[in-house]
Amino acid sequence: MYKRIKSSVKEELVSYINERMEEINCEDDLHFHLFNEDYYIIGYYQAQQWLDQHNISVFEALETIREYEEFNFGETQCYDNPEKTVNMLVYIYGEELLNEMELI
Repeated sequence: MYKRIKSSVKEELVSYINERMEEINCEDDLHFHLFNEDYYIIGYYQAQQWLDQHNISVFEALETIREYEEFNFGETQCYDNPEKTVNMLVYIYGEELLNEMELI
């Protein structure tokens, strides 16, 4: 549905999922526990560095978020800082990866 997840992001998030799966004893609402219970990235600088590291422009991130939110909720929120943007982007990519891995 959304733009293809970059391989560097996919590798990072699959590794994160596998590491966290060992910590999480509950299979119910796995997506929530992995990608919504706490921030994936904390700090504006760290979030901007994450985008840069994965060669994701702010516009690409915001477009992915807009598409996701409009499809799922019929509206979109304001993403006015890198931290909020990256954490929502990771939430979206996490959902896609968990579906691809047949974990949800």
